Amino acid sequence: MESATLTRTSPGTIRLARLRSGRPAGWAPIGLAVMCVAALIGYFAFPTYPTYDSFYALLWGRDLLHFHLPDFRVYRGPTEHPLAIAFGMLCSLFGQGGARLMVLGSIGSFVAIVAGLYRLGRMCFGPLVGVLAGLLVLSRFFFENLAAQGYLDVSYVALIVWAIVLEVQRPRRGAPVLLLLAAAGLLRPDAWLLSGAYWLWCRHGARVRSAASTALGASPAPRARRTSLGYLALAASAPLIWVLLDTVVTGKPLYSLNSTAGLAHALGRSQGLSGVVSSMATFAVRIDKLPVVLGGLAGVALAIWLAPKRVGPPLAALLLLLAVFVAEGIAGASVIDRYMLGASTVLLLFCAVSLGGWAMLERGSVRRWGWMLAAAALLAYGVSSAATTVNLTSLRNTLAYHEDFHKGLASALATPAVKTALRRCPLLSLPNNKLIPDARWILDSVGQRNIVARSQARANLARRAHGLENRIRRGSVAVYPLGAAVFFEAIVDVGDDPRDQVPLAGFKQIYTSRYYAIYANC
Repeated sequence: MESATLTRTSPGTIRLARLRSGRPAGWAPIGLAVMCVAALIGYFAFPTYPTYDSFYALLWGRDLLHFHLPDFRVYRGPTEHPLAIAFGMLCSLFGQGGARLMVLGSIGSFVAIVAGLYRLGRMCFGPLVGVLAGLLVLSRFFFENLAAQGYLDVSYVALIVWAIVLEVQRPRRGAPVLLLLAAAGLLRPDAWLLSGAYWLWCRHGARVRSAASTALGASPAPRARRTSLGYLALAASAPLIWVLLDTVVTGKPLYSLNSTAGLAHALGRSQGLSGVVSSMATFAVRIDKLPVVLGGLAGVALAIWLAPKRVGPPLAALLLLLAVFVAEGIAGASVIDRYMLGASTVLLLFCAVSLGGWAMLERGSVRRWGWMLAAAALLAYGVSSAATTVNLTSLRNTLAYHEDFHKGLASALATPAVKTALRRCPLLSLPNNKLIPDARWILDSVGQRNIVARSQARANLARRAHGLENRIRRGSVAVYPLGAAVFFEAIVDVGDDPRDQVPLAGFKQIYTSRYYAIYANC
């Protein structure tokens, strides 16, 4: 178990003397087992399906499995993520069950975040801080909602957290940390900066050791230079793989970066510097909640004061992740709350320091008692705030609707009348892009030529391009959301033209249910 001992060097002065690593408490594996069981219960109790980006990763992985190049240039398609596509290929081996496996991977990543933050807190600031850090993650329903819908960001954060853990265990560890950061860099480009910064950190250590060897009369070992080059290759591997994938599939090495910026502008997600900074604060409060953000900021100062030698890796990760968020926003990338998930996760660790760091002070000291009272006040503030803002019913309804809408679409497309119509005219139109990956997965479609969005046809008409509109009118099957589905963000968009929800002339209804109506003109 971790222990922390503080010694008083003079009246009013406190410093950290020792923080010894050891085996975790015996109850830690039991807690992990309980958490895994609870996660599985939630997985089966709320059988949700992947979100938009994850579904496309699954589809593109299936395309590769069938020796077809994926199409990254689909209408409002997400940015591809090489590691997610590889995982999607693996999940596709299990047929329609692959979609649920994609979600299971995200839930497993959430469990890894909890375990990783516990271990990080225990190693840096003692067992109490570790426990509190893990509990803070468990109490963030924003995280759990993303995990239940298979968001890729959860796996990305898990890799970042465990990279920090490995570095704290053994500073300048090298290859294991770079491998985790490279994997994270295949999910989000944010990790590229972390990989580069970590390589420079390892390189600096190697130069210091080399200078020391030279001073002692020894020549720098060639092995050290080879190791540094190997680390550089690992740090550069993620962007190189991403560029290679873009080149092979689209012929454009920087396709992902350019298309992401273009889509962000089209969807109104790009902002200037002031907007990015304002969004950073808004998203931090949305994810962690205000009491936790305040506790996290205070915890940063307290951690630097109490454990300056141990605070380096998590603090550096926090600052780098915030810097990347700002830089990407200024460069024109999307500014959305999920991109703050990494920094918000690390901030939870520092909030845990505010709540439990008093355990590192001398027993009976005035500062320890004062800190305990302040921590109790922060905890009371957090609990009272949660009592007035947390809505578990809303979370349950969101997950239930997500399941119902996907299963409802699957049932609709599987009815004999709809299947017959699709055989006669294979073109399927949807109100916008949001249901396209679901429909492709359900219909086991390779490519997207025969599954289109009516919003795309309308946008083409504004540019005097009538091809897609003519295809729809000549003979197609059209899906229209009904009831609660009309108000669900994962199905409709506030920018949708209401006319795309009105059946075209000559189309007859062939199916209706609680959530969908299907029309055809063939």
